[in-house]
Amino acid sequence: MGEGYNRLNPMPLSFLFLLFLAAAPANDEAPFDVILRHGTILDGTGLKPYRGDVGILRGCIARIGDLSGRRAQLDLDASGMFVAPGFINIHSHAAPNALPTAANMLLQGVTTEILNPDGGGSTDLARQMSLLGGAGLAVNIGAYVGFNSVWASVMGQSDHRPSEEDITRMRVLVEQNLRQGAFGVSAGLDYKPGYFAHTDEVIRVVSVASRWRTNFPNHERLTPETGFSSRVGIAETLQIGESAGLVPVITHMKIQGREQGSAAAVIASMNQAGGHYAAADAYPYLAGQTGLGALMVPAWAQDGGRPEMLNRFRNPEMRARIAKEIEEAMDARFGGPSGVYLPQTQQQLVDVMRDLHAPAGEAVIQILEKQNAGAILRFGIEDDLVKILRNPSTAIACDCGASLETRNHPRFYGAFPRVLGHYVRETKALTWEDAVRKMTGLPANTVGIVDRGFLVPGMVADVTVFDPATVIDHATYEDPAAPSEGIRYVLVNGHLAVRDGKVTGERGGRALVRSGHMPSRPMSVDAARDVAVKGTVTDSGAKVPIALNVAQDAGANRAKGSFRLTDPRTKTAIRANEWSLVQVADQWAAFTGRARLLPSGEERAITVIVDRADPLAANHAAAVVVDVEGAYHLAGSIEPGSVKVTRR
Repeated sequence: MGEGYNRLNPMPLSFLFLLFLAAAPANDEAPFDVILRHGTILDGTGLKPYRGDVGILRGCIARIGDLSGRRAQLDLDASGMFVAPGFINIHSHAAPNALPTAANMLLQGVTTEILNPDGGGSTDLARQMSLLGGAGLAVNIGAYVGFNSVWASVMGQSDHRPSEEDITRMRVLVEQNLRQGAFGVSAGLDYKPGYFAHTDEVIRVVSVASRWRTNFPNHERLTPETGFSSRVGIAETLQIGESAGLVPVITHMKIQGREQGSAAAVIASMNQAGGHYAAADAYPYLAGQTGLGALMVPAWAQDGGRPEMLNRFRNPEMRARIAKEIEEAMDARFGGPSGVYLPQTQQQLVDVMRDLHAPAGEAVIQILEKQNAGAILRFGIEDDLVKILRNPSTAIACDCGASLETRNHPRFYGAFPRVLGHYVRETKALTWEDAVRKMTGLPANTVGIVDRGFLVPGMVADVTVFDPATVIDHATYEDPAAPSEGIRYVLVNGHLAVRDGKVTGERGGRALVRSGHMPSRPMSVDAARDVAVKGTVTDSGAKVPIALNVAQDAGANRAKGSFRLTDPRTKTAIRANEWSLVQVADQWAAFTGRARLLPSGEERAITVIVDRADPLAANHAAAVVVDVEGAYHLAGSIEPGSVKVTRR
């Protein structure tokens, strides 16, 4: 669909999910752009795999099935391979200069990255997306609005309490960025100055996002007052999400230090959060990466930012206290200095201590006096990690992103293949279908994406094809840029970005934004769901009669139902009887399929969104959005009694 205008959410449709639709050609003998033949399809739902060919046309999935009699401009053999939706990384620290190539992510099978995690990033999302897209994108990108950035822009780097005016200014900034298409409100309450915000202040700021039905991913806050407790930090994230009316996401979930071994209890607390849905993301390693001092230098020493911290280092009494508290945090969180590695210099902290003839805290101070060094920090045990990965609402996200850096954490080159090769094929901690679900459909649902994450007709052709017999990571802490293997083909918006395991240089990525009709939600494929609408949609004063009745059984690969619409303005009639996927949430549904336009008889893809109580609309009016690829768009209100969304 070309440039358009969504009347319910005034943004260009070229940036909204509605432009993704594509359909099979009207003439069944016309060629596809791409056919992936003879593969085994893992469609992102978590359902069992099945054999089939995938036909791609105009950047979208057009048909899945036996396409042996059909032609394509590009014919690719996927025999022996798994064909999956493109992987979605919802915790991306992508470097802007790497996004035009993104080789390290494409060779992991990643096609979409969500930026500004841990509360960081720009507070002008529209400008950020415009700048990042200027040089072309090898992968799709979206972004959160970062609480820490919002807090810093109003409160600065020092620890003081916000006024009512400050709270209002921060709420305005959050909502402005949601209107610009943010995929949630991220936070890193373990990082300064976000660390200085009290829990109730965080809730007051981020609760402005509640009517956007979005999510709150947070790097949990571990404080000396709690003994650096992961469990207390995770409980705070759950509390903020529930109190603010957002889906809490325990981002890069881990159980640190002295609480290792308690993952089962923490997961149980997530699932018992007052009936409030809680999600998580995790990466398959037992060490993380951040600034050397970020999580060890005490908050009081960082008050006012780096210049003030360096001033305190120069005070002998303060320096001794800071060094002592660094060691306390290091011992509690990372098992002491043996748990700290410096990737830029490829040194263990214990070796630096020996060279400097200094204890751990003093060695860290001396390093930080010279530069803001990064550190890899060991934190966990394998049993906890496996339990976290198996948790049904835990998505796979690498805490990495497109990068040109070769001295980094191995997750930048190996996270997704490591899950597939090690935790599926080798240890069988996960099944193939569940691992792929955790990389595709689940993260899409978590942040609200509706046009990606599933391999069904009508979805965007973000596709990853991998060899289940060979897929594996090779990156290590000593050789962190060793590329993974087994990712055979990757398509981004239908563009072939990886062919035969090598990056092609295609820049088929797009800047994505989220609309108010894309709620964060749990996956719904394990329930039977029905959507029925019969009434009149009011769009800019025009009255358009509509009738639909679509249902999908629990565990079914395809939906069934019918759709009829006749628009008196354009004399357009639309009839559809073939559907691929129904997604539902509270009083909301979205589904894709194939429709026929009359009188031309042309067949196109169709997406319909039904919102029984739109919280962004006056009086929470019901809304319907209909898009037939490149041919028709309708967005308007409808009588609430005309809409029914149920689970059976």
